[in-house]
Amino acid sequence: MFGSLKTVALAALSGFLLLAAQTAEAAEVRAPVVVELYTSQGCSSCPPADAILAELAERDDVIALSLHVDYWDYIGWEDPFALASLTQRQRAYARSLDRRTVYTPQMVVDGTYDVIGSRPRSVANALAMARERPSVVAVDLSERGVRIGDGAVPEEGAAVWLLLYDRWHETDVRRGENAGRSLGYAHVVRDYRRLGDWSGSSAELSIDLAAARAAGRSGAAVIVQTEGPRRVLGAAALRFE
Repeated sequence: MFGSLKTVALAALSGFLLLAAQTAEAAEVRAPVVVELYTSQGCSSCPPADAILAELAERDDVIALSLHVDYWDYIGWEDPFALASLTQRQRAYARSLDRRTVYTPQMVVDGTYDVIGSRPRSVANALAMARERPSVVAVDLSERGVRIGDGAVPEEGAAVWLLLYDRWHETDVRRGENAGRSLGYAHVVRDYRRLGDWSGSSAELSIDLAAARAAGRSGAAVIVQTEGPRRVLGAAALRFE
């Protein structure tokens, strides 16, 4: 995968993840923690964060997603996985989290905590804090679609988001800040869309996962989230392979 870079990053992260695991045992039952990494192949600071995200992608108590943004493309290398819609999502986070600007590598944990994604201690602490709060609504994602339970809707309202991802990609970067490097990425988001609103009542939504499979996707995640986007209220993921 990432060779020595991944080994160093994951060695640093493993000890700090014990805190999150211990917190999870004591916390109320809740959905997996949603971790969004905003990254780019044109960012030289991103590979250590990509390695951490790859480790988190192997955990059942985390929904780890790699969201590639397009504002680094101007320096000479166009990230093949960058989507303007993901850049827009990150900019919306900047407004809701009261950040002056966007940056990479940024990890947003459960829509509430944002940290520099290459700092293992910060990532683990954000995971631990997220695990302390129970989910607001139950979400179940299966081949038949998504089922959302009853719950309390925040004043801002809540949206239902679908993110389709690929399990793994490797790219030989030929230009830009990472020129000459072979980089790997886990759970790369390739499609991002709003499925609708959640009103607090139980609901069922159909999703054409067969089409997603045919397009080569490896999995899907559904996130019920406070408008903004802000706090994640509930989430579920389904791996196709």
